[in-house]
Amino acid sequence: MEVTKNIELQTSEPIRDTYKIAYILHFFLGAGNLLPWNAFITAIDYFAYLYPSKHVERVFSVAYMTSSLLILLLMVKSQGKSNSMLKNKTSFRVRMNAGFSMFVLSLMVAPIIDWAKWPDMKSHGSFIMTVSSVIVCGLSDGLIGGSLIGSAGNLPKEYMQAVFAGTASSGVLVTMLRMLTKASLPEDPQGLQTSAHFYFIVTAIILVVCTICSNLLFTLPVMQAYYKKQQSEQQHTDAPTHRPKLSETAKKILLPALGILIIYVVTLSIFPGFISDNDQKSKLLKDWYPILLIMAYNVSDLAGKSLTALLIPSNINKVTWACLGRVLFYPAFRACLHGPKWLDSEFVTVLLTFMLGLSNGYLTSTLMILTPKSVSGSEAETAAVVMAVALGFGLVGGSVLGWLWIT
Repeated sequence: MEVTKNIELQTSEPIRDTYKIAYILHFFLGAGNLLPWNAFITAIDYFAYLYPSKHVERVFSVAYMTSSLLILLLMVKSQGKSNSMLKNKTSFRVRMNAGFSMFVLSLMVAPIIDWAKWPDMKSHGSFIMTVSSVIVCGLSDGLIGGSLIGSAGNLPKEYMQAVFAGTASSGVLVTMLRMLTKASLPEDPQGLQTSAHFYFIVTAIILVVCTICSNLLFTLPVMQAYYKKQQSEQQHTDAPTHRPKLSETAKKILLPALGILIIYVVTLSIFPGFISDNDQKSKLLKDWYPILLIMAYNVSDLAGKSLTALLIPSNINKVTWACLGRVLFYPAFRACLHGPKWLDSEFVTVLLTFMLGLSNGYLTSTLMILTPKSVSGSEAETAAVVMAVALGFGLVGGSVLGWLWIT
């Protein structure tokens, strides 16, 4: 009987994602995961108008990334005490529903403060409420991102690629929305207010749709097939009840985890801190210059994360060395501010920003795809979440180092 089961398992047809629906849902959920962060960042001119002395973009970065990391650490701790999130579909849905609901509620804080005609919109109290909403968004990001990455770590590599391509697309979407509203609305406080409300309301609607998609994901036949296949594979292992320790898995992926940490320390210490530096201005492009830099980064980040659908290196060690090489962006960007005059140009800065985003997207997607596949199937989800935590540490470290651009 056991032999028959093994034969059936080996001769079963490959699982097909009809019409790529599961891929599209992973892409869409990845986009939804970063939409709130991108909405806050692209409305930074509005918040800077309300709180001109607060270094809002840097405060938002530290608050958001730190709270997100806290949740990721709690999820890693729970890995050794609970069953796989992919197995526990109810747990996955609860996490995703809770995360997206928190996203929607926290995004509506800023518009509600406006609509309620807060006595003093520039008051210390309203700033604390706004930062608190950013912290709640960070908590939601950790909850959704950790769940989604952990789930995708157990699936074929194209689903992890879809998640990270989706995260990059959210930046492009929100930046295009920002450019559209900036071009169509008057450049005055009322125009800023209207455009900010528009970001938040549209983002909230998209996140409601994401909530529905997260509930539909595991009802798809293809996801049910992967779920049953993993159950069958675990039933046929020599030690089906054995679950590797977190420390054992972490040691196996120490090098790629270091690589993903370096990627985001470098990226977040430059973007968005560098482009909002007081010395970073353009006489030609004026206040469109930061928006152009944001668009250059987001488009190149999306291109890099999409490129892994066509080309993925096989050697993780070489990819990690490439991550370390990104520290060269520090002297390059610094030269744009304080170097020779020929480097102090819009073209050079846009080109460097494009390369920063392209390398960030490609190396991130590559490491997040390869690492869960470099360990055993029982360790794949844990490895994916550990990588997400390393990414979170990189985000926090980069956000703190971003203050160094203040000269």
